[in-house]
Amino acid sequence: MNDYYEILGVDRDADATEIKKAYRRKARELHPDHGGDEEAFKDLSVAYETLSDPDKRRIYDLGGSDPTRGGFHGGGAEFGDLGDILGAMFGGFGGAGRGPVPRTRRGQDQLVGVKVSLEEATFGATKEVKVGTYVRCEVCHGSMSEPGSTPVRCPTCNGRGVVEHVQQSFLGAIRTQAPCGTCQGHGDVLPKPCQECSGNGRVRTTKTLSVEIPVGVDEGTRIRLAGKGEVGLGGGPAGDLYLEVHENPHPVFTRRGDDLHTRITVPMTTAALGTTFPLTTLDGPQDVRIKPGTQPGDELRLDGMGVGRLQRPGRGNLYVHVDVEIPKKLDDRSRELLEQLAAHRGEDRVHTPKDGQNLFERLRDKFMGE
Repeated sequence: MNDYYEILGVDRDADATEIKKAYRRKARELHPDHGGDEEAFKDLSVAYETLSDPDKRRIYDLGGSDPTRGGFHGGGAEFGDLGDILGAMFGGFGGAGRGPVPRTRRGQDQLVGVKVSLEEATFGATKEVKVGTYVRCEVCHGSMSEPGSTPVRCPTCNGRGVVEHVQQSFLGAIRTQAPCGTCQGHGDVLPKPCQECSGNGRVRTTKTLSVEIPVGVDEGTRIRLAGKGEVGLGGGPAGDLYLEVHENPHPVFTRRGDDLHTRITVPMTTAALGTTFPLTTLDGPQDVRIKPGTQPGDELRLDGMGVGRLQRPGRGNLYVHVDVEIPKKLDDRSRELLEQLAAHRGEDRVHTPKDGQNLFERLRDKFMGE
């Protein structure tokens, strides 16, 4: 037996690219149209065909490269010619067939979107979700046959699910196997397929599921419901159902992770004097205190009033961002009062940095009231 690696001139651990390059290089040298040796070219072609195919290469490697052997040896099985090798490759070692393909299969997983409110994401909820899916046929109960009828052995392949073809070539007899065209490889046929499901063992329907939405879910969170997906062909096991969460926008609060944010606008007098006002939160009305002297952009933090944390204890915080409203127009009385206040506080002029002053001097003047 020739050593295919030696014929191609590559190492035994050569990859597919190296094998292909070696074949192209030697094919140009050995091709009969270019004055090469016809027998050597045939050997090169067989070597390349074997080593470029992962399955054929695996079978070849089982026999090594000892030219004194009369065939390939692997796992105690002996193959005397290429026909046996290919038969093992396509039909299993020792010529055993692959066997019939089961009609029953696991169903597909499903992905369904579910919309939740901010309140539902914060506290969790139970929702009714409608899912278009496949369920087991109630007429045949997944058997795929009309009641009273059963599958029968395929007369073409005699239940094997495959048929064998033998072709003669200059390399000898090549035996290959292919799925039986009569039973599509199942090994049996349905004399009377179920009319309700057309012999599939399942039917399409829409079902409603009661689903628990965990605390803290966020946009894009996926909830896995094992065995709640599509029922497989032949009434096979159902796949899994995945619910992808989409959170509806809230009219008041903006969510950032586990925290909530909102904005309020207060008059400048209120920001200066301070006050307490009721704020409607996800937990109900809360009295919120604005400290005297609150500045534009200040924020108030309400601890533990944000969103519940997913699979963790506790909740995030609620942040209230303060905008201070300065009136654009004043009536005469309001202007008079503000002028009096400005004069009283010495705020009737604009303070600008003095020429030549450094930062320390400007800060000193500010604290000294100059």
